[in-house]
Amino acid sequence: MSHVTYRIVRHDDGWAYKVGDVFSERFNTHEQALKAARRAAAEQRVGGRTETIEWEDESGQWHREVARGSDRPDTDVEDG
Repeated sequence: MSHVTYRIVRHDDGWAYKVGDVFSERFNTHEQALKAARRAAAEQRVGGRTETIEWEDESGQWHREVARGSDRPDTDVEDG
């Protein structure tokens, strides 16, 4: 099982959550960003349908794979 951490950070004169190097939208308050990160983390754990997905890696190569709807990551939110 993979693990995804949502980190609360200062961003563009406000707040955001960050996963890896990717920022969420900007929020006016820390509390808004924290609430959004908790919601996103919870939604990521919800199972879905098994589907075929296509995605492009950093080198521009496309991949096709089957994503099992039950294969959901473990998530957490780091604040601080």
